[in-house]
Amino acid sequence: MRAIEDWDDAYANGPHIPGGDRFPDAWVEPARAFREARPPETIPYGAHERERLDLFWPDGEPRGLAVFVHGGYWVRLDRSYWSHLAAGPLARGWAVAMPSYVLAPEARVAEIGRQVARAVGVAAGRVPGPVRLAGHSAGGHLVARAMVGDALGYDLATRVERVVPISGLFDLRPLLLTSVGGEIRLDVAEAAAESPALLAPRAGTRLVAWVGQAERSEFVRQSALIANVWRGLGAETDLVVEPDRHHFDVIDGLADPGSALVEAWLG
Repeated sequence: MRAIEDWDDAYANGPHIPGGDRFPDAWVEPARAFREARPPETIPYGAHERERLDLFWPDGEPRGLAVFVHGGYWVRLDRSYWSHLAAGPLARGWAVAMPSYVLAPEARVAEIGRQVARAVGVAAGRVPGPVRLAGHSAGGHLVARAMVGDALGYDLATRVERVVPISGLFDLRPLLLTSVGGEIRLDVAEAAAESPALLAPRAGTRLVAWVGQAERSEFVRQSALIANVWRGLGAETDLVVEPDRHHFDVIDGLADPGSALVEAWLG
């Protein structure tokens, strides 16, 4: 294999996807329409205006809580872009929480991780039963990081029965070579301390690393890395490389209650 020479290109998604410039705008209208049809309960989990989560309730008593954490390289977007993706777990009787978080560079990556853990805790305090975590891209990093150490606290962590990072980033050190690394104020120490692939998962962790076959090779490699390393540290892991999916449409299955992705998430 040839060495990577252009690290920004290696982690750039849109330019390598036909019609990639449609995203994230393509998600705005379906998400708005879904919220209009099924208005969520908006709950603060901190003092900052972005420390808010939307909680969608299913018909009837919830079977548990499914949490989806958005991506955007920690520097852009918010919970409002993804509301329609709650359709899959809602149809299967799960409550769905979607948090926003304070973006970098205002918040560092480690701080964002603590915010997400706090959001999960607040949502789990409202919804009894098992908890499932999923996240896309930077959100995949954040949900995997939540399964390390005491990020969630013992009682909550024991309720998290599986985590599904989708097209996630698990070794942050390569980002030090990209413009993203400068944008998020990443340094060598934080890159190591916040990389799930360099850390041990909690005992009993079940992880399904999901990635699109048509993604940039670095995203495929990162997903294979976390599945491999964490299996070697005692976690139950799977790697799914979904055919004909790129970085932006790989999440579409979350809106379909019968999809393999929702099955992997909820079990």
